[in-house]
Amino acid sequence: MKNTQDMVIGIPRGMSFYNNYPFWYGFFSSLGIKIVLSDPTTKQTMSEGSALVVTETCLPIKIYLGHILNLINKGVKNIFVPSLQSVAPKIYNCSKIRGLPDLVRNVIKADINIIEPTLDKSSKNQGLYAFLEEAVKPFGITNAEDIKAASKQGWKVYNNFLVMMRSGMGYKKAINYALQGKVFIESPSNSAPINVALVSHGYNIYDERACMKIFEKLEKMDVKVFTSLQLTDEQMDEGIASLGQKRYWANEYEMTGTAGHYLKDNKIDGIVTLNAFGCGPDSLMIERITRKAKEAGKPILSLTIDEHTGEAGFITRLEAFIDMLYRKKRSKIINKISMPEYDYVPQTNICDSLFVEKK
Repeated sequence: MKNTQDMVIGIPRGMSFYNNYPFWYGFFSSLGIKIVLSDPTTKQTMSEGSALVVTETCLPIKIYLGHILNLINKGVKNIFVPSLQSVAPKIYNCSKIRGLPDLVRNVIKADINIIEPTLDKSSKNQGLYAFLEEAVKPFGITNAEDIKAASKQGWKVYNNFLVMMRSGMGYKKAINYALQGKVFIESPSNSAPINVALVSHGYNIYDERACMKIFEKLEKMDVKVFTSLQLTDEQMDEGIASLGQKRYWANEYEMTGTAGHYLKDNKIDGIVTLNAFGCGPDSLMIERITRKAKEAGKPILSLTIDEHTGEAGFITRLEAFIDMLYRKKRSKIINKISMPEYDYVPQTNICDSLFVEKK
């Protein structure tokens, strides 16, 4: 009989967690594997992760390593660190994501068992089911039918999450309902005076410490925010094509595809991109997005974050951009207002009658 501790898996709150956790929750839970999450990101998470790698390493990786340390402090032995090589034929992740298990193994010296399944859809023998089988093999689960049934449960939770996100529900609310097995559809609301598309990866914008609670800040400014999780794959494919590009990077949906879609959307007043300092693929994509935004006449603000980013300067730039969008919208409304055109003909017959000689 297996020890209860053996059927526990730790999942760091970083990298693919923010997009894929609903699936993993449904998958592992249906197989009787208990999930332990690392605590939400703090300043300590960042500093401890940063101390393990060279300065040039991007912020999301530093945060991820900090979450690994947090799980170790919780006493978790089995830690889930997937190697996501390729999500579709010839569609690849960046080198840091692909080599994540090797990085963790080399910089963290602790007695842990790294669960490192490989997903490589550009290879013939490393598809989704091989990936899932590899993820649960360390727990002694090898029955193919059980794994397929668990994957269906994972997709059910994940699809419910997406349905709620696409209805306009907030991220926290949608993920909480999905994990409870509930589905609620929010009534569409377009009451906000300003609509902004936030273009970035899930690990940048849904980690409240990394993004400095950008959703809350925009909400206080009476701004409605749209992200990639509100779009279908088809819409993001069209967005990439509209920028004259072909998809190469796995996370290009969240960047080029999302920006391309919202640049064509007339209800979107402006684009905000948020990327981590030192991210090579993002820097290329943002340069392209910025160029296309200027051609389309759509205002764009590019924000860069790292562990040293000051919140005061971050807020100042954001407030200035939103203020500009408000002023631009007001000027459009004013320009549409015009005085009615008519020819004024004075009524003179009354006056003339005063000078008519009486007989």
